[in-house]
Amino acid sequence: MASEETRTKSSPHIRTTESSASPGTAEPAPTATAGGPTEKSATRAWTARLLMVGIVLTALNLRPAITSLGALLEEVRDGLGMSGGVAGLLTSVPPVCFAVFGIMAPRLARRFGPATVVCAGMAAIATGLVIRPWVGGTAGFLAASALALMGIAVSNVLMPVIVKRWFPDRVGSMTGLYSMALALGTSAAAAVTVPLTDALGGNWRSGLGVWAALAAVAVLPWIPFVRDRRGDTRGQESHARVRTADGGPTTTPGPRNGDAPTTATAMATSTPGPRTEDAPARTEGTRDTAPGAPAPAVPARADTAPPALRITRSPIAWALAVFFGLQATAAYITMGWMAQIFRDAGLSAGTAGLLLAVTMVMGVPLAFVIPRLATRLPHQGPIVIVLGLCGLAGYAGLYLAPAGGAWAWAVLLGIANCAFPLALTMVGMRARTGAGVAQLSAFAQSAGYLISVPGPLLVGVLYQSSGGWGLPIALMAGLMVPQMAVGVLAGRNRTVEDEAAR
Repeated sequence: MASEETRTKSSPHIRTTESSASPGTAEPAPTATAGGPTEKSATRAWTARLLMVGIVLTALNLRPAITSLGALLEEVRDGLGMSGGVAGLLTSVPPVCFAVFGIMAPRLARRFGPATVVCAGMAAIATGLVIRPWVGGTAGFLAASALALMGIAVSNVLMPVIVKRWFPDRVGSMTGLYSMALALGTSAAAAVTVPLTDALGGNWRSGLGVWAALAAVAVLPWIPFVRDRRGDTRGQESHARVRTADGGPTTTPGPRNGDAPTTATAMATSTPGPRTEDAPARTEGTRDTAPGAPAPAVPARADTAPPALRITRSPIAWALAVFFGLQATAAYITMGWMAQIFRDAGLSAGTAGLLLAVTMVMGVPLAFVIPRLATRLPHQGPIVIVLGLCGLAGYAGLYLAPAGGAWAWAVLLGIANCAFPLALTMVGMRARTGAGVAQLSAFAQSAGYLISVPGPLLVGVLYQSSGGWGLPIALMAGLMVPQMAVGVLAGRNRTVEDEAAR
């Protein structure tokens, strides 16, 4: 693992210097042109800090497009002439987009690099949010929303991949950091959209469009990591360098890649079992020069991309996908309809928005605590149960006394919504390699979001047909039971590489 960490922590966008030594000969000492150790260390530290800023800003933008709409849903419905069923369709658009576009993320990351895809995703969010309120008509509103949600979808999938590749020894803490930022962005949009709309003259279009500015800022940290298409294509060729256990480079024959391995390359070449970079410094067609050095049974091949995992053969992948889907169902029903539940109970629009913000802000501290706790437990099932019981209690309160105990129900449902950072953490824990995490993340999120599509739509239909919130709340509570069951299964200490290889 030392070579894995050494390679991962290297700056992915800095060109390295290679010697022209022939195979089997020692590489000359680095020259001054390669930069001294202090310069390289400073560059790596700068890269890590910039990546952290990019991760945090990206996470802040992954939910305002949804929760800002939930806070103003009644005004948007009136302005566009939507029925309850159409509004339910609107709240189902996020999981549809996440399922459709999320599955494309690993392929795009291999082609262009994950940082490039995330950068483009932030640009898509900014564009979609700035035009969404002004295009006119329900169809244009849905299309612009889909553009923004496309950017959110690919970033959703690639965040665990970026954390796993650049911060392999800090998966729990980094997952907690961006989950905390995600919760902060979610709650901030819910809390300030209504007051911000009032400050901008009471026009809901301005209140929704202003969130494009935050997405535009999030584009900036990723620009230094954007690679041209030619560079990423070369990154998919065989490595020209194989790093030894102590991090030293050894020149190997084959096509030259002058750049340090990128995340796209790592995802394309990482496989379970022995890896090229973990093997001694030799390739096919060369021999160890040290006398008596043992020869591996199978020569390491750096020019052969491993086959993709058969992820659908893994029970743990299916359990994680269903868990992800059910928690997403609860989350999008909450973000889309919870403010309306409180408004129908007699609370003002501003108070309802604050209650939604309280629900979302519970994820700020818990999104940092839960992933760290989860990585220290051999089984994450107990955390799943606790979160599920909080959800059941919150739904019971909404059914019995929605206005009387509104703040308590908001807190309980906020705790239950922290199943999302737990699911993301389990994605990183249920795979051993960068390739495995990429495939599992894409499968769990795409399949999970497909599972979650009917939920918000069904809530809208039940609300309109029954004229109240009894049936929709009963549906939400009923879905919490299978969520706990599959969450316990997903929390078992297994990996998809082991199960998919059977």
